[in-house]
Amino acid sequence: MPEEQSQTIMAVDELQAIIQRCQVLEETDFKGEDFDLFQVAGQKCLEDGYAAQLLEVIQNEKNKVIIKNMGWNLISPLVRCIFTYKQEDDKREHCLKILDQLAQLCNPKELFLGLLEQIEQTSGEQACQTVMLLLQPLQTVLLKLQNKKAYSVGLSLAMIMNQLTPLPVPYTKQQIQEDKLGLCQCCNAVVDFAKPFVNEVVKNMEKSSEYNDMELKEELLKFCMKSLKYPLLTAQLEQLEGIEEHPFRHFATEIIDILWNIGELIPLVFLHRKGKSPHWENQEFADIEQKNSADSLACLSYLMFVQHFGIDCFPMVFSPSYLLQCNMMHIEVLLKRTEESMLSKGLDLFESCLLRMEDNSLLHQYLEFRDFINVPQDLVKVMTLCPIEHLRKKSLNILQMFIDKFDAEGKYILFRCLLKTSNHAGVEGYIIKNIKDEIHLSLTKAHDNIWFTGHHLISLLDLVLSLPEGAETDLLQNSDRIMASLNLLRYLIIKDCESDNKTGVWTTLAKIEQNFLKPLRVGLNMSKAHYEAEIKNKKENRREAHSANTVCSVTVSGEKMPAMTTKMQLQVLHSALFTFDLIESVLARVEELIEVKIKAVMDENS
Repeated sequence: MPEEQSQTIMAVDELQAIIQRCQVLEETDFKGEDFDLFQVAGQKCLEDGYAAQLLEVIQNEKNKVIIKNMGWNLISPLVRCIFTYKQEDDKREHCLKILDQLAQLCNPKELFLGLLEQIEQTSGEQACQTVMLLLQPLQTVLLKLQNKKAYSVGLSLAMIMNQLTPLPVPYTKQQIQEDKLGLCQCCNAVVDFAKPFVNEVVKNMEKSSEYNDMELKEELLKFCMKSLKYPLLTAQLEQLEGIEEHPFRHFATEIIDILWNIGELIPLVFLHRKGKSPHWENQEFADIEQKNSADSLACLSYLMFVQHFGIDCFPMVFSPSYLLQCNMMHIEVLLKRTEESMLSKGLDLFESCLLRMEDNSLLHQYLEFRDFINVPQDLVKVMTLCPIEHLRKKSLNILQMFIDKFDAEGKYILFRCLLKTSNHAGVEGYIIKNIKDEIHLSLTKAHDNIWFTGHHLISLLDLVLSLPEGAETDLLQNSDRIMASLNLLRYLIIKDCESDNKTGVWTTLAKIEQNFLKPLRVGLNMSKAHYEAEIKNKKENRREAHSANTVCSVTVSGEKMPAMTTKMQLQVLHSALFTFDLIESVLARVEELIEVKIKAVMDENS
């Protein structure tokens, strides 16, 4: 007899011997040694490929009590063997039948702990496979539990989500179709796993609100909140061409359905209920809990108001401005993130809320809410710092939409705020252009707009028509703002006659000349002289080096320019001079217009 066959027969014989010994014992007489011997013999049968014989032992009615008490010990070797065999292998099929039998026959409490231990120990590429393998037996066991069912369901869902969370979420169409690690499939399998417990809560809600039922409801709510943060907050949820049923859209629909069925969807959207958060003595843990909850609620709002999941359940009685107010905290959460998937969700949610509103309909009082000031500032950061071009462009468009929605006083307050906080010449130039547009509307309308004429406008012009550091201001860095300011001043002088003086610009002209025009003229002369000297030095150095490709460095305005050839540096310096010439030409035009207007008035008076 071959040695291998002999060892296998020995393993089966050992198992049979242990079974026969235990068959005559009472359940209470089983000892620790019996459990160990059963586990070793069962494991050897599995490893040697004799799962069929082990299945016969487990299915034998005489062994029911033994399997009930000892069977859970086979979970670990059983899972290992299942992953060893190929999909079509008969031995794998036998192992799966054993797993099913153990779920039916074993002590639910012991098997529950055994299954949970296997899920806890899995990681990486096998995480989704292990979870999907054990979901059905775990569900079967949980449905049998009488005591602490809510706690056990919550522990199971939390453990499963903890194992999935480290996995990367497929984002592109190709990644979603490949589903390399099985995450898309696994997430939807987990929802199916939770459905019997959701149904149980729904039935009990119809009868009464017993404490245990509330506990189970709370555990399901925690699962939904975790699912909103991962994978849904990270996932690409737009409908993709070529994918008939988008797995994450399906998952999102199921999560929204659970929240609706357990009566938590509308409270979460409007009352910002976070569930029974544990009281953390450690402030760090409390902060993490609060952040996770904020991420989840932001994702929920995105699903409802952008993707329209669960919108049929939504009461259509709220004004667009109230919906914007409700969502501003969620928009703020998303815009503070740097990941493309989350930033784009924040921008989409903001855009969706603004599109519901009419221009000039948002009252200035909304700017008393902290979020209404913070969000445009976050939007500016996306516009200026985000490396993704299409998001930068979209954020600029949304900022303009946000400005357009406010009444005149709201626009005025917002402009002042952004001028003081943006710290970016390009953004400041953009705001100044908006101010010019509002002044134009005020001057061309039949009735005056008090916020963009008279003393209110003069206060705003004090911010606009000034140089941060007087003549020492870096004109190159601030060129966008300076050009916009000069264009605004030129417009005011042309459009507003001194006799009318609706804007008040003529009243404050002396102050403008002192604080803006004169320092600008001095700054331009200094800057031009500095850059012309640099160009002269570079040309002399290039002649000495006899090469246009010599790599060197130059310091301009106290900052060292990156290493580049002398030719490249000369191009940069000439470009700076061109900018100064452009500013100077507009400045000269403004000075000329002022002079002409003043002379005309003097001529009239004489």
